[in-house]
Amino acid sequence: MGIFEDVILNARSAVDSVGKKAGKVIDMSKLTIAAADLRSEISKKYQILGRVVYEEKTTDKNYEKSTEELVEKIKELKEQLSSVTEAIENSKQKKKCPYCGLYNAKGAVFCNKCGEKLPMAESGQNSADDEDEFIEDDFDDDEIGL
Repeated sequence: MGIFEDVILNARSAVDSVGKKAGKVIDMSKLTIAAADLRSEISKKYQILGRVVYEEKTTDKNYEKSTEELVEKIKELKEQLSSVTEAIENSKQKKKCPYCGLYNAKGAVFCNKCGEKLPMAESGQNSADDEDEFIEDDFDDDEIGL
């Protein structure tokens, strides 16, 4: 293989790597937007719940069923938010403490909040640093006259 083919091969590898990174950024953006939307929806439900409770306390009307429905909807939204938040933190490759739930840096041995020892990372799990490795040339310096 000549120098030109090697350059093209390295360029293709670089483009593939950039494409993968761009895809990850887009996925992270989608997750972040979803989390913001869920937080907004939870806030709206809390406001409605507050109005319903206020109306119930200031009038003779019974809104118990509405209150229960709103509480259930808030619980569902919080579970969804928890899932999205976990997906965001997993994509950042952070470790979740099984004791207190805090997300710690991927290389952390102990939790920054509670001090408990964190489980070791699973083998075979690729880190973001592994993908950033320098692409080495497959040709000798002698071939190009150096």
